[in-house]
Amino acid sequence: MDEFYTRTLIPPAVARELELGRAIGVDLPDIGVLPWMKIQAPEGLDKVPTAADLGAGEKEVLALGLQVPNAVLILDEQIGRLQAEILKLTFTDTLGILLRAKVEGRISRNRPVLDQLDQLKFRLSPKTNAAVLKLAGEGAA
Repeated sequence: MDEFYTRTLIPPAVARELELGRAIGVDLPDIGVLPWMKIQAPEGLDKVPTAADLGAGEKEVLALGLQVPNAVLILDEQIGRLQAEILKLTFTDTLGILLRAKVEGRISRNRPVLDQLDQLKFRLSPKTNAAVLKLAGEGAA
């Protein structure tokens, strides 16, 4: 991601989620060793609308989006994306980053990455998986 974005800010709630995953053996990055990633606490959490299913991580990401000019948020949860639209914030998701990486020649194939995400229990329907592969020019087989 350091090739796509000038800087990558991670709010504390997301850092905690990643660390909890790593603690139970999920193969997630150790953000402490990635020099292009910085943990930053958001200001103005009260400016983010309250939604029943909006988690602490998504709420902090949205608050950072309001705080940092021209930010591109990475939001995989639908409720987070809906709130970003309401707040008129620019966002993408993991699949958007994968497609961009393929288009820009940074990865040769999306299928192995999608397979790895599946092993990590990343919630992706077969229909969405097929659509991503089709958009990436990899077919659905």
